[in-house]
Amino acid sequence: MKPLKPSFRASFSFAIQGIVHALKKERNMKIHAAAAAAVFIAAALLNLEPVRWLFLLLAVTLVISAELMNTAVEAVVDLVSPESHPLARIAKDTAAGAVLVCAVFAAIVGIIIFYGPLISWIRSL
Repeated sequence: MKPLKPSFRASFSFAIQGIVHALKKERNMKIHAAAAAAVFIAAALLNLEPVRWLFLLLAVTLVISAELMNTAVEAVVDLVSPESHPLARIAKDTAAGAVLVCAVFAAIVGIIIFYGPLISWIRSL
């Protein structure tokens, strides 16, 4: 017999619990969240145009999503391979590499988006 699927509300609650767990327990997720907050505060202070906000939101969403996936991969690998194994290391390193790729993308987006407005702000001082 097929197990009952959780309700939409329950599924949403499970997703929120996963995000909260990652924010509480994962050091890198805390770093990403703090960086995102700093970026959004800077964007607000510099009164960036909506299209720049969209690119910032995209970059932050990619990094946070990649970090959540990395956390999930690490948890599953630890569950199925509690002992050190070369394939477990590859899985974890590859998932971490995905986060790194997204973080580099986000940094490049941030440089492109903030460069002009920051230079203008500095010159106005």
